[in-house]
Amino acid sequence: MKISSAAGMPALSGTPPAADQEVLKGQEFDAQLRQVTDALKEKPSADQKKAAANVTNTVQDGVKLRKVCQDMEAVFLNMLMSQMRATIPKDPLLGESNAQNIMQSMLDTEMTKNMAKAGGIGLADMLYRQLSPTHSALKGRNV
Repeated sequence: MKISSAAGMPALSGTPPAADQEVLKGQEFDAQLRQVTDALKEKPSADQKKAAANVTNTVQDGVKLRKVCQDMEAVFLNMLMSQMRATIPKDPLLGESNAQNIMQSMLDTEMTKNMAKAGGIGLADMLYRQLSPTHSALKGRNV
């Protein structure tokens, strides 16, 4: 249904022009955005706080467990390295000093820590999978 104007203005129709439709869509979006923003401003319920705390604790526990597993792998690799070094015959030409033994031990310790961080022999990953709560929960369900 068109209404024509006498002053040479464009005829009005029953549907708004495309620009007006875009404005209406923008207003609807703004209204939805206000609703979401208002919902976020509301204080979380006790259940929401508890759930957020549980998630945070679980993540922190997982990070701690991963670190402990890497440290355990580093200790194992250090023992392995020490035993391998003990099999090498000592050089009679240069001799052996206590300082040299201490330096070699410190070097081995740092080297094995770096090896464990880089993935090592996979012992840390196996320990983590075995000790993680997710694995324990699945094991309890006989999966």
